[in-house]
Amino acid sequence: MVQPQIAVCGGSEVGTLPGIVGLITKMPRAAAELQSRRMLNVIRHEDFYSVGTWVNESLGVYAGWTALPGSFSDGMPVCNEKRDVGLIFSGEEYSDPGTVHRVPNLGHRLGSGDSAYLLRLYEETPDFVQKLNGMFHGLIADAARGVVTLFNDRYGMHPLFYHQAKDAFYFATEAKAIVAVRPELRASDLRALGEFVSCGCVLENRTIFQHIHVLPAASEWSFKNAECERRSTYFTPRQWEQQSPLAAESYYQELRSILSTTLPRYFASRQPMGIAMTGGLDTRVILACHSSAPGSLPSYTFGSRFRESQDVCIGRQIAKICRQPHQVIEIGDEFLTRFPNYAERCTYLTEGTVDVYRASDLYVSEKVREIAPAKIVGTYGSEILRQAVMFKPAEPLAGLFCPEFLAHVRHAANTYTALRREHPVTFAAFRQSPWYHHGILALEQSQLTVRSPFLDNEFVRVVYRAPREMAVNGDVRLRLIKDANPALARIRSDRGVGGRGGLGSSLSRSFQEFTFKAEYAYDYGMPQAVARIDHLLSGLHLERLFLGRHKMLHFRVWYRDQLSEYVRQMLLDPLTLSRPYLQKKTLETLVGEHVKGSRNYTTTIHKLLTLELLHRLFLDSREFQEHPPERKY
Repeated sequence: MVQPQIAVCGGSEVGTLPGIVGLITKMPRAAAELQSRRMLNVIRHEDFYSVGTWVNESLGVYAGWTALPGSFSDGMPVCNEKRDVGLIFSGEEYSDPGTVHRVPNLGHRLGSGDSAYLLRLYEETPDFVQKLNGMFHGLIADAARGVVTLFNDRYGMHPLFYHQAKDAFYFATEAKAIVAVRPELRASDLRALGEFVSCGCVLENRTIFQHIHVLPAASEWSFKNAECERRSTYFTPRQWEQQSPLAAESYYQELRSILSTTLPRYFASRQPMGIAMTGGLDTRVILACHSSAPGSLPSYTFGSRFRESQDVCIGRQIAKICRQPHQVIEIGDEFLTRFPNYAERCTYLTEGTVDVYRASDLYVSEKVREIAPAKIVGTYGSEILRQAVMFKPAEPLAGLFCPEFLAHVRHAANTYTALRREHPVTFAAFRQSPWYHHGILALEQSQLTVRSPFLDNEFVRVVYRAPREMAVNGDVRLRLIKDANPALARIRSDRGVGGRGGLGSSLSRSFQEFTFKAEYAYDYGMPQAVARIDHLLSGLHLERLFLGRHKMLHFRVWYRDQLSEYVRQMLLDPLTLSRPYLQKKTLETLVGEHVKGSRNYTTTIHKLLTLELLHRLFLDSREFQEHPPERKY
């Protein structure tokens, strides 16, 4: 048997988004290794990652990986004592600690990461992947059985892209790594681009590239003799949908019990950990149900350049009650000065899964890493518990796109409508989270280990059993907070929810709702009729009365003022104006009117900038293969 070859590189090498890349093939080793290394090279973004490569020629496996230093999956690969079974795992896993203790002979393994127990779990448990809990993907090369297995988490939150060619099966944590070695795939999928324009993300496991797809959620694909033998799914949401509902009190007690049991797993880390404070309730549920030692959990809130937002004021109060340090990370002049570079890197990292305004997530994640490299977030809380819908189709500006492309945009709305007929928790956890939230998560994960307890398997499973009356009779999060930490419950949310109740609470909620809607109207949601009036009264700077009270990003004003030259250079460039799906005159008019301040086209400009960057980085240029965007500061 040919022993697997391992090359592990330390932090001095350049890294990538945490994940794996490679191919399974019968092609000669020299050619396969060259392609594997090129795939790894093309997605190098940061210089603080751990990087390595792994080869098992007898199984036709040529793989590479990256990991954040000190993270759960640092220390790959994990091999057994005979070195005939190897595991490359990316992401994190949050099994019951008893699972680890029950795995026999755990001391007999190679590999230094926290994830070493997973290999024994695989060897001892037939349904290995079903027992895993977290956001992850991985590869197992089992020479004893002659089988290679690719797998991912049941939500598809740590995506793996793939392409089946005649001579190889390619897989990668970023689609562009596959395009780097298969340049014939550099062609846009118009249906996917139409979905991005309509919904802000690509749906149903498509990508912006033709013939490159996302591995479906809960996949466990097996390969023998370098051929895909079985494409199986180890879990479907229907298994949870068929549960019987609980009585209201039983449901509440189940939620509270699961949080008390699972939260300690998410706070256990070799990396220093912090928490993002907001004015909402999701993070507060976590802080109420899990007490950290005073001073042990740095906290931070993202703030506006205009004034202290509700998030900042409330975050400071929460941190004081929890006796944790707190600081504000402002998104202001520094970000705006560097926006062109952040926009380019944001688009490069996410490959068409977020708009350019999300470049702010990359900016603040770099700042957060200086505080703590791991991060607890309340993301997905309201989405799972209350089935909050975070995206929906939007009709584009009339006359902007040519009819042929507009048909793809409108078809996306039909696809979305069909998806919304599913169980609301299924849509929130298994559709919205991996498709819409993935790009945001990817930006954060390029800098940080990100943990969200609200996608824990046990937590989501129980939410499927919520009684119907819970959806209409109040917010269960308020009770969770009050019962666990009454002091935190006395603080109203950024929308005025909760608090002590009474007339004061009602007045506060009404005022916060007014300022929230007013800020929306003066920011990206400003109606065109109001924009004309605002332009006539521009000398009064009325937006200063409202901006920054709830939001930290103010792109309507920024595109009009500080970023106006960038908008002109990008969207009025002859290359942009020549795009066959765009109507040139409409584009020229909207840019001129927005920069002048007489109209509001903020969300359209987001989309157009992103589309143009996608073309320049992936669909037009060959440079991205070897030269990803670099920091210019």
